[in-house]
Amino acid sequence: MKNSLLLLTAALLLGGCATLPEQVHRTPSVALATPQDTRLGQIVLASLPAGEQSGFRLLPTGSFAFDTRIALARRAERTLDVQYYLFHGDESGRAIGRELLAAAKRGVRVRVLLDDIATQGQDDLLARLSSRPNFEVRVFNPFAGGRSRLFTRVLASLGDLNRVNHRMHNKLFVADNAMAITGGRNIGNEYFMQGTASNFIDLDVFAAGAIVPQLSAVFDDFWNSDYAYPATVFGTVPLDVEVAPPSPPTALVAAVEAVRDPLGHAALATEIDAGRLALAWAPASVVADSPDKVAGLSGRDAGATVSHHIVGLMESAQSDVVVISPYFVPGKIGMAAMQRLAARGIRMVVLTNSLAANDSALVHIGYARYRRPMLELGVHLYELSATGAQKRNRLGLFGSSHASLHAKVVVVDQRRVFIGSLNLDARSARTNTEMGLVIDSPVLAAEIDGLLRADHDESVYRLRLSARTGALEWVATDDGVEVVYTSEPDVSSLLEFGLWLLSPLAPEELL
Repeated sequence: MKNSLLLLTAALLLGGCATLPEQVHRTPSVALATPQDTRLGQIVLASLPAGEQSGFRLLPTGSFAFDTRIALARRAERTLDVQYYLFHGDESGRAIGRELLAAAKRGVRVRVLLDDIATQGQDDLLARLSSRPNFEVRVFNPFAGGRSRLFTRVLASLGDLNRVNHRMHNKLFVADNAMAITGGRNIGNEYFMQGTASNFIDLDVFAAGAIVPQLSAVFDDFWNSDYAYPATVFGTVPLDVEVAPPSPPTALVAAVEAVRDPLGHAALATEIDAGRLALAWAPASVVADSPDKVAGLSGRDAGATVSHHIVGLMESAQSDVVVISPYFVPGKIGMAAMQRLAARGIRMVVLTNSLAANDSALVHIGYARYRRPMLELGVHLYELSATGAQKRNRLGLFGSSHASLHAKVVVVDQRRVFIGSLNLDARSARTNTEMGLVIDSPVLAAEIDGLLRADHDESVYRLRLSARTGALEWVATDDGVEVVYTSEPDVSSLLEFGLWLLSPLAPEELL
């Protein structure tokens, strides 16, 4: 015990003063300038209708999202650019990592940019990977010291907490600057419905055409920024050990090769190999935060954030707005926007996690403060039922084992669609960097609506205020029978009481 106290004291006194290295050599690099010279680029050109357009395909299930990443990694000829907040070392992460290594071995330049939040204990591994030909890893906004464990990292950053609190939340996977995937998914079992305990209900979008170089430009901005540190700065490179060749296709990959997705599409790997893509072609734009957001926002900068753009998109609605967000804390700005929408008679629908489905109970505190005001405005408010989603086995958005909502989607007027990494909360608005696509496509909007309607009544709670008492009620459907709850469903009274105690101590800007 005494030794532990001495170590803690030393960490507080010494580790809290850790600083990042000042002299860091970064070799600048940019996306492939001639994607049309690659097989993937030629397939896009062959599929492209007249005009400068971009093509899209929703990836609503974990198996198809995983398979599409594998397909792009295996078919890339020149470059692979991979940017993620989390990249776990589990079965899914290792499978994708093996494909990236295999691509580098055959001459593809691979750039991997990871937020530093979950790389503890991996410095030597990342440095070793980064020392291989055609393969480079950089970590974004790194912790300065104590890098073996998260606990010691925080201790080493006590004097620098404002900086390390800012994280890169982006998700992007680009092959040959011709085809890309972006959206809500990180890399890990639970994001591809392979978790043994629970999984995330998520949504990605596959993109091809004119929009992809714009996505690559976002990657380049982050990759070449002063906040991206080569992995070799922190790790040592041990004696070279031959990396095992890529494993045969996993059962997850093999399963989707032979089936169609819930929207009726063939696997994208099949279409790529056939030389033509059946996509929804539509105008689109990229919205992305600057990497400089990690230094903090000034009043002028706030108007250029992804959050600002999406609030503006919502306020441009003429008929309706649908919001899907795992963490939904509207704050004063969001509530003011919803009040203006309500005053214009705009129908608003919000789907978020129930307390039982939420993987962050503290964030739920911030959201819970706004439920009554939203309902009083006429917002149609729904929460994912952890038990309801668990019962369903179909391939709608809710077809899952025990699950937590993780998709981040906004649909305006049944045609303009945002899909990206942005949660509608204070952290995404002001602290983390975010990105996504705004696509003008009634086709994609209708597909999202169809995914939401599949098993909707059995998988969510509809919230309302009691006509008799005015209290909050959760309305569920179980085998066609309406069930009404008067307290948070599927959670203990002890948890509810604990969150009530913590509520005054949970400022929104930290949630």
